[in-house]
Amino acid sequence: MNGSTRNQWIAVGVIVTLLAGALTVGVFLSEDVLRVQVGAQAPDFSAIDLATGDTVALADYKGEVVLLNVWATNCAPCRVEMPSIQRLANRLRPEGLKVLAVSVDVIGQERVKAFADELQLDFTILQDRKQRITATYQTTGLPETFVINRHGEIVHWHIGADEWDKPAHINRLRRLLNDTTKGNS
Repeated sequence: MNGSTRNQWIAVGVIVTLLAGALTVGVFLSEDVLRVQVGAQAPDFSAIDLATGDTVALADYKGEVVLLNVWATNCAPCRVEMPSIQRLANRLRPEGLKVLAVSVDVIGQERVKAFADELQLDFTILQDRKQRITATYQTTGLPETFVINRHGEIVHWHIGADEWDKPAHINRLRRLLNDTTKGNS
């Protein structure tokens, strides 16, 4: 084998190795990209509970039906939808619905609490000042809301404000609340 042929085979080997590496990285990245979608397991996250100061994780709600809302105080659509989330919480809390509203504000906790007090919100308000949940849940804007069933699966994902106490949402959530089978999550 002459030097030119050997160099060509080395180049081919390098290219094949690079392509294999790129394919491997692509597979791992595609799993992350596809990870947050309806039908997927909801990724765990942690944030500070503004009522208690404790760190709370989604894993703490294993086996529960959760409405997870990602929002911020400076988000006008978030302000618009919060009263409907409160009405939904009032209506379905006795049936077991857990509402987790995660503020991604970088401002102090007192200002987020003042916002919640102004709107008379009494469901669980969490704060993630480092905004890790936005990467974990691959949010594209605010608000974004995820409905998570007892098995830990995302069963509904809504981008933008909505009226969460409308009959379609109440019916969907009641069906989930009435499903008492436990998953493997």
